[in-house]
Amino acid sequence: MLLHYSQRRKKDSIGRVILYVLGALILFFGADLSTALIALIMATFGTLIELFLLRNIEHDLNRQVPLPNLKRTVTVASVAQALGVTGFVSVLWTSFPEEAAFPLCLSYLALGTTDTIIFLSFHRVAKWAKLAIYGIAAIALFVFDLFVMEYRNEQVIYNFIATLIIAYTMLPFINYMMKIRMRDLNQQRNQLDQALKLARSNASLLDQQRESRRLSSIAENALDSIIMLDPQARIIWINGAFTSKTGYTLSEVVGKHPSECLHGPRSNPATLKHFTNAIRNGVSARGENVNYTKTGDPFWVETNLSPVFDENGNLEMAISVDRDITQTKKRESELAEAKHAAELSERTQASFLATISHEIRTPMNGIIGMSDLLNEADLGPEESLYVQTIQQSSQALLTIINDILDFSKLQDGHLKINPVAFDLKSCLVEVMNLMRPQAAAKSLDLTLDCAKNLPQIVWGDDGRLRQILINVIGNAIKFTESGSVDITVNTADLNSNSKLVISVTDTGIGIPADRIDKMFDQFQQADATTTRQFGGTGLGLAISRQLSRLMGGDITATSNLGIGSCFVIQVDCPSVNQSIKPSVNLQAIPELGTLEGGTVLLAEDNPTNRLIVQKLLKDLPITLLIATDGQEAVEKVRSCVPDIILMDMSMPNMDGLAATRAIRKMPQKQPHIIALTANAHRSDYEACIRAGMDSFLTKPVRRRDMMDALAAGFQMRSHND
Repeated sequence: MLLHYSQRRKKDSIGRVILYVLGALILFFGADLSTALIALIMATFGTLIELFLLRNIEHDLNRQVPLPNLKRTVTVASVAQALGVTGFVSVLWTSFPEEAAFPLCLSYLALGTTDTIIFLSFHRVAKWAKLAIYGIAAIALFVFDLFVMEYRNEQVIYNFIATLIIAYTMLPFINYMMKIRMRDLNQQRNQLDQALKLARSNASLLDQQRESRRLSSIAENALDSIIMLDPQARIIWINGAFTSKTGYTLSEVVGKHPSECLHGPRSNPATLKHFTNAIRNGVSARGENVNYTKTGDPFWVETNLSPVFDENGNLEMAISVDRDITQTKKRESELAEAKHAAELSERTQASFLATISHEIRTPMNGIIGMSDLLNEADLGPEESLYVQTIQQSSQALLTIINDILDFSKLQDGHLKINPVAFDLKSCLVEVMNLMRPQAAAKSLDLTLDCAKNLPQIVWGDDGRLRQILINVIGNAIKFTESGSVDITVNTADLNSNSKLVISVTDTGIGIPADRIDKMFDQFQQADATTTRQFGGTGLGLAISRQLSRLMGGDITATSNLGIGSCFVIQVDCPSVNQSIKPSVNLQAIPELGTLEGGTVLLAEDNPTNRLIVQKLLKDLPITLLIATDGQEAVEKVRSCVPDIILMDMSMPNMDGLAATRAIRKMPQKQPHIIALTANAHRSDYEACIRAGMDSFLTKPVRRRDMMDALAAGFQMRSHND
């Protein structure tokens, strides 16, 4: 309506200007030229302002300028035009004689009023403003005649009545014209509304068509197979990927259940039933199954089923998206096979290590045991040298075997730290006592200096700490020809005493600066000459560093070539409550008098090992019984009730673990059972303890270790009694 109003006003402006020119001509002939020009300028100036303000209405509407702003602009334009007409009429009224001016001015005001009323519906605010201006102008002119021009009252009243009569006679015409105009406007508006609704419907239809094209394009070009199914699970549409994968066209599968064309011998009926029930219940579902192509080739699919409902909430159809996961299933199968192979390899490796440990330690037990027995015999100097050489060589070989087994366990993560509460100083003294003979053989001073604030009872793996110290101190003694090996023990954190720092300083050959970092690598020594001169596998320090790191610390080294080296060992060994009893220390119980009158049963299938144990125990005041397998050991326990049993793990008929479990089930007095085995893994120790054994000795066993184990066993059994 606003646009229509502005267009009509611009279109009718020429006619209005012509009327103003005619009025100016009348003034020219009835008054003078200057008065005519003033009147014409006032009228045309108002019209020009109106045209200027209305010139961009259409453009502003297209730019979506806010409608209230445009309405204000149109109101200002209408007021300007009305003021121009009012000025024109005022000049005409005051410049013409009374008789001629009144009808002429009344005609212009009536024309302006009629025009305003006709266009009232387009912009009510603007039109009411114009009507107000015209009404005020008419009243002002009558007042002007009455008081300024001093016309007779009767004349003014007659003119006013004539004005009202003319206005009244114009009302039917104006009313008729307004009705026609409003009808036309309403028709136009209805047409616009219908056109707008139609345009919106067309736009919505176009959007739906575009959306349908997009969706169909997605479905058609999707790499996954897409199947549309009706509520009875029958196929109503498939995409190109389905045809490419299976070989079936739409005409071949439409109206069929998927099982009729896709399923075969390897398809899972339970999965099919799951999807069928999901469609009937209108719920989503997911699963995997084996489908078949038209030629009978199987392939794995992952199916995601989604229901589609209509506007009333009824199930309209279901959409199944099938993704080919054949390669994924193949990789899963390969990974499962690889995992199984790795587990089998790990079990094989563990079994191999256990077998190697057992098979090597069994003959080593014979060699070391017999050499110990020979060393106690009355031999000549030359024969004693032979025996000592055998002992030293066998001990070196045993060290190598232990290093290789420990390194293998470290590599595959099987070596574990088993912390217990133990007496730290006793552990250090034991290591010193063990290493002192080696130092004395080379006339080296071996010293131990412990800090005053060193805790007594600490928490850690004392066995692994001994192993680290023996490796590092043994290396220091090996590579030192003269001087000393000094061990100092301190704590890094004096408040918590958690970090134990052990420094091993020697006066040996030293290590070149470029080789220090490589000393802790596996199979590494200072150089090839060192290997030939001193021997060894180069695993001791590598194992010690890894053990230290497992215990929350590390090993570092500094050295001066030809002067000596210093190895610093750090491990976490926090102090514990003094009331906690430390783990049993077998070597601290040398009271062999407690063995007198006791009965010891040896369960051992290897004749050499039986002979060695018999010789090791021949001087003890005990009764020694022999069993060659686990079954015989159980029977002798039942009949003889021994105090201590030396139980081998690997025996025919019944192994040591099964025999121990059978003995522990007997209602009689229980013996102290000591595992005596060539199986040296931690898992073997744990298996023995779980079976019911009390302690653990590994082959090859030394006489001292055997004596201490028996003494501890008799003492603990007496304490239990």
